[in-house]
Amino acid sequence: MPPGVHNLGAGFEVRRALPSAKRQMVGPFIFFDAFGPAVFGEGDGVDTRPHAHIGLATLTYLIEGDLLHRDSAGHVQAIGPSEANLMTAGPGIVHSERTPESARVQGSTIFGQQVWLALPKAQEEAEPSFAHHAASALPRIEGEGITATLIAGSGFGRRYPVSTFSDTIYADVALARGARFQIAAEHAERAIYLVVGSVRVVGQEGEFSAGELIVFKPGSEIVLKAGSAVRLMLIGGEPLPEKRFIHWNFVSSSMERIEQAMSDWRERHFPGVPGETEFIALPTEVASR
Repeated sequence: MPPGVHNLGAGFEVRRALPSAKRQMVGPFIFFDAFGPAVFGEGDGVDTRPHAHIGLATLTYLIEGDLLHRDSAGHVQAIGPSEANLMTAGPGIVHSERTPESARVQGSTIFGQQVWLALPKAQEEAEPSFAHHAASALPRIEGEGITATLIAGSGFGRRYPVSTFSDTIYADVALARGARFQIAAEHAERAIYLVVGSVRVVGQEGEFSAGELIVFKPGSEIVLKAGSAVRLMLIGGEPLPEKRFIHWNFVSSSMERIEQAMSDWRERHFPGVPGETEFIALPTEVASR
């Protein structure tokens, strides 16, 4: 499935692989945005103004570049290459993401992903929280032309050190040309997003290339063969039993809860981000049902 492309200005494009017309979720993953590689000139950068979330956890992972996270709970945290920021929104949190001033002096780059994990119904109103993890804290597996970094959840016999509330895998995988990579059926739903290069599924026709999201049949043993040097993101997990509604930055098992969040944001009832006065206005389109 090729993702839709959104141009956010200054040469900054975002490719949205989830949700799509064909697929809303893979396991608990309800949103997958891939951005960059983008190059900014002197003084330019990413400027994502404060906006609100409910009912989800955002996970930002960078391949290149730097971002500065600020949120309404008072967290201020820079994130760099191979690092991860996990923010749990629960009943509501507001945050911004911007290129740090220090990175704008001579121009900067940005390349990475942000995913949203829908929270299980029992945790949708859990206390907002934030955790940053340096590259050295993420489990890493190497061998036979494969380098895999476990960003969240469990896989490859390892477990990420922070709870993601439900069965999950999110990993950054690099394959040398010709390498084979087995994706075990340990998670009910699985997919890969190809960042760089091309792969084929052993025993099947066709080849997949960069920018595609490939969703695999539950229970099947999948072996990929790299047609070139490859970088891919592996996502998956147990699907949530209840339907999820999504509108703008709000996710919930209750449409009424989303409508309340929309009203609260419109009326400026959410807490602000300390030191920031800008915000992103609520869009006017009808919420997805």
